[in-house]
Amino acid sequence: MDSATYIAIASIITAGLTTGIGCMMPAVGEGRSVASALSSIAQQPDAAPTITRTLFVGLAMIESTAIYCFVVSMILIFANPFWNHIIATHK
Repeated sequence: MDSATYIAIASIITAGLTTGIGCMMPAVGEGRSVASALSSIAQQPDAAPTITRTLFVGLAMIESTAIYCFVVSMILIFANPFWNHIIATHK
């Protein structure tokens, strides 16, 4: 196998791991956040609007991590910056 094949294999494996772990862990974090918010609302019903607003801001920040991981994996698969280096060195 040549170096281009190794880069392709590494890119695909890295993209898979990035998508898998990068979407799994934020989902766990979102679940824990919602569970904590519901527990807090159950204990303090008067603070529900404040807790809900803070929860949604936190969920948006957690979800952005998963989106960034997805974007990185798409870059590795479709617009890999290492391919330009391989093409330049093999000419």
